[in-house]
Amino acid sequence: MDLKIIYFDLPFWRAEVARLALFIADIKFDDYRINSEENSYLQENGKLKNGTLIPFRQLPVLVINGQSIAQTGGIARICGKLSGMYPEDMIEAGKVDQIIDTVTDINELLNPSMRENDQVKKKAMRVELTNHDLPKYFGYLEDILNANNSHWFVGDKISIADIAVWSLLGWFASGVLDDIPPEILNPFERLKKLYQEVSKTPRVREWKIKTYAHGKTSSDEYTFDVPDSI
Repeated sequence: MDLKIIYFDLPFWRAEVARLALFIADIKFDDYRINSEENSYLQENGKLKNGTLIPFRQLPVLVINGQSIAQTGGIARICGKLSGMYPEDMIEAGKVDQIIDTVTDINELLNPSMRENDQVKKKAMRVELTNHDLPKYFGYLEDILNANNSHWFVGDKISIADIAVWSLLGWFASGVLDDIPPEILNPFERLKKLYQEVSKTPRVREWKIKTYAHGKTSSDEYTFDVPDSI
């Protein structure tokens, strides 16, 4: 099977959930990272210069045997199934899906402030998120972890749900988001434990050493890709 994940040269969760699932399972794939020139071309033409279709002119895109699949959730499920990190049981699969969708919701909360150019307004938006919406969603995730009898979101082993949350939490914990302090995660002990458990997984550590040195580190440049819905 010929697999290619197309995204920016960033360690952002939308691509990392698929990249890591395949890497952990030792499934070969082409980790294709576009530059700003290529992004401008695909935005104008709906495809890469080599003809690869980019549905909706958004990334990430997964190419399977020449066929392009868009949208983070769909890509994550395919890579999760290939890697054995997506449950066959319908209910457990739905529990994984709800976490992926919630990570998307949290991502969406940040996007208005990402697009705000007035720094005073932007700071006010970030303060509001820090005091209200973000802790609320982290609390929801904490409750789901608490309801499960393991330190994973679904069942007793790591799934793409855990990878998605791990990558999202790393974004907050890194301190690259202006006016959202990393300490926002301190009250959520189970989320912090999940983050630690995923981080110490040997293949995850290997992936970070292999790829993260090339990622962006400045604040909002980390997510210049914008969400699938835009």
